[in-house]
Amino acid sequence: MRLRIFTEPQQGASYDDLLAVAQESERLGFDAFFRSDHYLAMGGEGLPGPSDAWITLAGLARDTSTIRLGTLVTSATFRLPGPLAISVAGVDQMSGGRVEFGLGAGWFDAEHRAYGIGFPETPERFDRLEEQLEIITGLWADTSGAYSFEGRHYTVTDSPALPKPAQDRIPVIVGGKGKRRTPALAARFADEFNIPFESADFTRTQFGRVREACEKAERDPASLAWSNALVLCAGSDETEIARRAAAIGREVDELRANGLAGTPAEILDRIGEFADAGSERLYLQVLDLADLDHLRLVAEEILPHV
Repeated sequence: MRLRIFTEPQQGASYDDLLAVAQESERLGFDAFFRSDHYLAMGGEGLPGPSDAWITLAGLARDTSTIRLGTLVTSATFRLPGPLAISVAGVDQMSGGRVEFGLGAGWFDAEHRAYGIGFPETPERFDRLEEQLEIITGLWADTSGAYSFEGRHYTVTDSPALPKPAQDRIPVIVGGKGKRRTPALAARFADEFNIPFESADFTRTQFGRVREACEKAERDPASLAWSNALVLCAGSDETEIARRAAAIGREVDELRANGLAGTPAEILDRIGEFADAGSERLYLQVLDLADLDHLRLVAEEILPHV
């Protein structure tokens, strides 16, 4: 099981806050540092204000050395596929080939209205996501120097398909809870399938749907990595657990039921449940970015045992 750190900067974080977490995560031996891609806080003021995911990751690409970097997930509604392919490939070059690329349909209507971004209805958003996945992966893979694509929402004509990433293939992450279209997109485009904030039982069911979609697409399900994102609230004792829960505005019992919360021993047992469901990577959602001791506790008491 690989443990990755996952942050939500729209809730309130400067670049320096993110840098401190990313560098400490790297020093402690976590597998990756990921951030969300949102422009509006979901509760609270979100000061000092939102940051752009790929601009942030470009900075972190130069300010870190070994840790992998990515989004969980970039919203297809925010950007055009061609410029997005250029940005992500550029950050991959800047990092020496450490980028992983999560892409989703987008869901948070309020942030679109707040920043003048169009927000199509659900079927169209998934249509756009599918076309973006095809275009972006097509641009990165093209060797002809004249990549073209004609879709309902996007058309690309004779693109030089540059720049290329540093990696032969940037890993693509697709995730979600949909029963039909999400598994099909994962089977077609993804290197990793992620389930955010769900139980081990749901994970087992949804992974099964994706495996079925892979088999229909004549793809080996073993070629996918399987992951979950879960909120983290670890403590050496009940007092520390309660303090960390209060700091993020959550209840301890709720966190124990729905996330990775409790003592290191409890969390290791919980990780085992997700491993039994087929998960290979866990994204630990860290919401109090000032609490670097939280990361250190996990690195000392949990990371060596997974």
